Amino acid sequence: MTDLILTPNLDSADNFYASLLTAHEGLDRAESDALNARLVLVLANHIGDAEVLSQALKAAKLQDN
Repeated sequence: MTDLILTPNLDSADNFYASLLTAHEGLDRAESDALNARLVLVLANHIGDAEVLSQALKAAKLQDN
């Protein structure tokens, strides 16, 4: 089992955040939500580990365990 990494682990985090904001420019709420959903699925596929994804869901919901 691999553990979810919750410590800073992204090179150029500010650049990624800027790119994320740029990707949302001009989108309405539904389009923005759809982009976020597609991004989550693409990244989940890249991770490919159900246990890590479960840990990520719990962390995102701010739940213990």
